[in-house]
Amino acid sequence: MAETLHWQKSTFSGGAEGNACVELAVSPTTLHLRESDTPGTVLTTTPSTLANFLEGIRGGLGPA
Repeated sequence: MAETLHWQKSTFSGGAEGNACVELAVSPTTLHLRESDTPGTVLTTTPSTLANFLEGIRGGLGPA
């Protein structure tokens, strides 16, 4: 049986009612991200992978 994801809009999306929002859903071991204008396209990752990615962005790390 497929799990039902509960999507939450990012607070950085400006609060407008529109299709320009980033949404996040969480399951026990996975994070799911999508843009509200293309809800059928979902990026799936783990919390640690996303944390490492964000740490790299904040640290200014780029391609070698």
